[in-house]
Amino acid sequence: MDDHKQEEILQKFRQELVAEDLLHEGDSIGTDDETLLRFLRARKFDLALSKTMFSDCQHWRKTVRGVGIDKLYAETDPFDYPERELVFECWPMWFHKTDKKGRPINIQVLGDMNLAKLYKACTPERHWETVLVNAECLPREVLPASARAAGRNIGNSLVIVDLKGFGLSQFWQVKSLARNSFQISQDYYPETMGQLIIINAPSSFTIIWNAIKPWLSKETVAKVVILGNDYQRVLLEHVDADSLPSSLGGQCTCEGLGGCELSGAGPWQDGRKGWGPRTNSGAPRVHDPALIPDEVNEGVPALIALERGRTTEV
Repeated sequence: MDDHKQEEILQKFRQELVAEDLLHEGDSIGTDDETLLRFLRARKFDLALSKTMFSDCQHWRKTVRGVGIDKLYAETDPFDYPERELVFECWPMWFHKTDKKGRPINIQVLGDMNLAKLYKACTPERHWETVLVNAECLPREVLPASARAAGRNIGNSLVIVDLKGFGLSQFWQVKSLARNSFQISQDYYPETMGQLIIINAPSSFTIIWNAIKPWLSKETVAKVVILGNDYQRVLLEHVDADSLPSSLGGQCTCEGLGGCELSGAGPWQDGRKGWGPRTNSGAPRVHDPALIPDEVNEGVPALIALERGRTTEV
């Protein structure tokens, strides 16, 4: 489909969403063209299917956990919340700098997963809330900041999943949680993963992959690269060495920032003012907060006005 036809469908999509009260100025889902295009791409520019997907997403955003994603996000700073270090120790998952295309890098180290330990100090319900705000911060903060840094649109991320030490027993323990995470990503944050590189895939991964594939769209499956323990060259083709953590064969250690996994290093930290416990207490913190204004505590719209900055008027 040529660019002119895509633009035509995009404008009609916007008009119909507004006419049917599904899109409003300042909606935290994002009212910019790139957000709407993500839903259109996910449904191959079929207007009816894209509209249903968008409507379902708006409903989920208003009702998730009984309070809606905006309230969850206003209450939990994804880069600064009380359980963060424990969550990262037991389910390591973080954003770290950008790749050679300017895409934010999301790293997940599943071999270190320990839900039994995590749930002794953090309820499964609370852990799921942290998963949700982590997903939300990608389109809300991380992608817009990456786009500003690159000087062009950045619509998706590079995901690196390290399976060193991850086996079948761990997979069966986290199967439903993993499936729910995939569903949230595909249904409510469509087209935000540009590529998924799996490294240190164990010999048992064929069984794991056969269980996972039915959860994924064929478009998502096409974005997956599976590697064993000889992965450094491939990662460095995508990521500069000074942006890749040393634990993955790069040169970055985020020294003085709590290590790569806790630093949250990336353009989304530039000028960011957080709202978590370390920020509010004035205590030392592993990063220098930046992207969110004080007004977030008075309501999410101010956050959107600043962070989704180039919002299109509707």
